[in-house]
Amino acid sequence: MTKHLDRDMDQLHRDILSLCAMVEDMIDRAGVALREGRLDLASQVAEEDRMVDQREVAIEDECMKMLALHHPVAGDLRRIATVIKVNNDMERMADLAVSVCERAIGVHQCAKFVIPDGVGMMVSRTTQMVRGALDSFVNLDTEAAMKIIKMDDVVDDLNVQLIAKLEMMMKAEATLVEPSLHCFSAIRHVERIADLATNIAEDVIFLVDGEIVRHRGADSPEIHAS
Repeated sequence: MTKHLDRDMDQLHRDILSLCAMVEDMIDRAGVALREGRLDLASQVAEEDRMVDQREVAIEDECMKMLALHHPVAGDLRRIATVIKVNNDMERMADLAVSVCERAIGVHQCAKFVIPDGVGMMVSRTTQMVRGALDSFVNLDTEAAMKIIKMDDVVDDLNVQLIAKLEMMMKAEATLVEPSLHCFSAIRHVERIADLATNIAEDVIFLVDGEIVRHRGADSPEIHAS
């Protein structure tokens, strides 16, 4: 039984890493579409989303079969539970990447609209969080996971600043209202991706230490102690 469980765990690990790489690439391209108006990337991201949906279902099914067949305990059980949560978060990230691309189309249909300063930084920080969260998952690195949790505050602050800028743009010129609203929605989607990256980092801590740190926030003593 142990040999079969180890074999299935190895396959599950490969499958979730493959999904993570695909979603990370989707997020990168969605960010380029938003910042640079590369709308040719939008259709590519939408097409890959269908593949992500299929893989997400297959991985969840694989996890359910392992739970039923092997009755794992302790670390193995935490590992499968973590994969289920990461799998779901990755699928949601992929959906958000598609939404960013859809909003990018609306943003760049208005030639007069200029992407506010700070959008590029917000996208960059978010993609950095996603990459860092996935690296911490692969390496079982709780210290790196803690750093990702703390980075979420930076993205939240950028989100607030950008919303204020967009509100000023809409008040200044009526023709900028529609693209500003598209941009507003896009950055909210980016902010949500950062939240999901934080979820994955929290799941890494649960996987390694068996400790649930969700909802404590970056200001908690446990977070700062690390």
